[in-house]
Amino acid sequence: MAFQIKKRGKVTYYYQGEDPVLSALVTEQQSDGDLKIYFSGLTGGYSAKGVLNLDELTTMEPEIEVPLVFRCWEKWLQDAGICGSIADVDFIEVHAFGCQPKTPNPLVDPEGFKKEQERLRAAYATAYRKFFKENCPDNGVPARFTVHVVDVPDQAASYEFYATALYQKSLQK
Repeated sequence: MAFQIKKRGKVTYYYQGEDPVLSALVTEQQSDGDLKIYFSGLTGGYSAKGVLNLDELTTMEPEIEVPLVFRCWEKWLQDAGICGSIADVDFIEVHAFGCQPKTPNPLVDPEGFKKEQERLRAAYATAYRKFFKENCPDNGVPARFTVHVVDVPDQAASYEFYATALYQKSLQK
């Protein structure tokens, strides 16, 4: 689905539908022509399944979810006509909200729950590090803020992300 676009001064909103809840992307024109980009929060669960039209739903697998989030954002950049690759933007900050494990039940299996928490946290760190190393090797890594929450609206996801990045036109070939 193509974006609806609303421009207001230096700010451009990219959203879908006639009565949106939020914008997928918001860009802020900088005085030198660069774009500061605000990426809407999403997950590698139901969010990515919808954005990327995937057949399978990923549940509680950071190694799969993290790249899916960035693939969604890359698709949005392409759909908005901003750039062709996620490597074309420099992420300034990424905010991650880590969910508690869906299973096992902490009341029934507290040790198993703790092990699953540890697995998710380690898998998230590995997936995040690997994504930037493999997909944006010339870029720096963003500042990251992680909060662990009980859950997010996407009941399949292990994490929800939102981010801010800069598209530096002078760096484009």
